[in-house]
Parts: sequence; structure tokens; C-alpha cells
Amino acid sequence: MIVTTSFPLSSSGSALSLAFQTLATAFFDALSPPACAACDAPIASRQVFCASCAGTVVRDSFPDEEAIAFARFGGAVANALRRFKYEERADLARPLSHLLLRAVEDAQIRADVVIPVPLHPRRLAERGYNQAALLARAVASHLHVPFLPRALERQRQTAQQARLGRAERQENMAEAFKVRDPRSVQGKSVIVVDDVLTTGATLLACRQALFRAGASQVLGVCLARAGSA
Repeated sequence: MIVTTSFPLSSSGSALSLAFQTLATAFFDALSPPACAACDAPIASRQVFCASCAGTVVRDSFPDEEAIAFARFGGAVANALRRFKYEERADLARPLSHLLLRAVEDAQIRADVVIPVPLHPRRLAERGYNQAALLARAVASHLHVPFLPRALERQRQTAQQARLGRAERQENMAEAFKVRDPRSVQGKSVIVVDDVLTTGATLLACRQALFRAGASQVLGVCLARAGSA
């Protein structure tokens, strides 16, 4: 399975926009030759993973009305996400966001606004960027809807979810978020973007905060789904 960054044009797509995308791709490829997001091996333009890494990608098929994901967490997807999140590889947002857009297109998702899961300011300062926000910006641009990176905020710093069990994750995230301005989501359909969905505790906390603020619908969109979440 060779995973590429190609996905169907939206209804507003045209021959002109396709030509622009082709020229932009050629320009970026000239500046930085394409490399596998998981191992840095050379790849063809519009691919995300090399053939070896692509063979480890398993598309997600978990039936869930509250969240969708592009793939199961493992193999090349897990390696790429670790690099993206912990190794200062913000540049991987570009190829990984295209995979996320494939999941959005396949599910035919539409929404009024797109919001990333926020980091606590201290963790944001340590990492230098919010990986969920980089992915969410691409989703909002593709759907032609507002991107609201500051709509949700963490009310307190939480322990890293990766170090906790299922019950501890849920307790850790309980009432961890609030909506800064309820008017920004009242009566609206919201997409909440994160990198990985594990137990669903983070997404649940975001959903609860958004529904309390008056959102009409909330759907999680993640690059990968781990475990049995």
C-alpha cells in the first residue's frame, strides 16, 4: 500500500487549482526533496511513506459516531507521529495533514468550525508548536471554514496521557478544558482535531466543554487510533 498525499478535489476544485497545486508541489520538491515521514528514505512526489514503511499502514475501520481516524496507531504512522510530536519535526505536518484530509474526504465530513485540542501554555512553550493545531489548520483550509486555534483552552496542566492507564486518563482530563468565548461555537457543528485517539478521554473532555458552551455537534478527527478506542 503506497500512501500518497493525493485526495479528491472539493466541489470548488478546478483545472486552475489543480495546476496551481502541481506547480506548488514541484516548487517545494525542488527546495526539499521528498522523504519518507517515518524513516527519511527518498520517495516520489506526493507520497508520504516509502514502500517498506507504507506496507505497515493499516487504515482505521473502527465504527465510531464520535470520532474518525485515518489509520491504526502502529508501524510507519506511529513512527511519523513520534517524530512529529517529540523530535521537533513540525515539517511533517504537511504530509501527515494530507493523510488526515483523506480520512475527512472518505467520511464526507462537513462542519462550521475546526478547533485543535490545545496544549497547556507551558507544554506549548517547551515543544514550540501544537501538533494538533498544525493538522487542524489544514482541515479548516480544506473545508473552507474558520480555524479557531484558541477556542478551547486548558484550565489546568494535566499529566501526559501516554503515561497513564484508561481510568487514570479519564480522571486526568475531567473538566480540563473550557471554551474561551461560547459565542464562537453556539449552534455550530465543530470538528476537534488531535493527533492520536487512545481511550477517548481527551476528546470526551473537549466534547463536554463544547456542548456546555452550546455547540450543536462535535466530531473528533485524528490521524491515528490506538488500542481499542
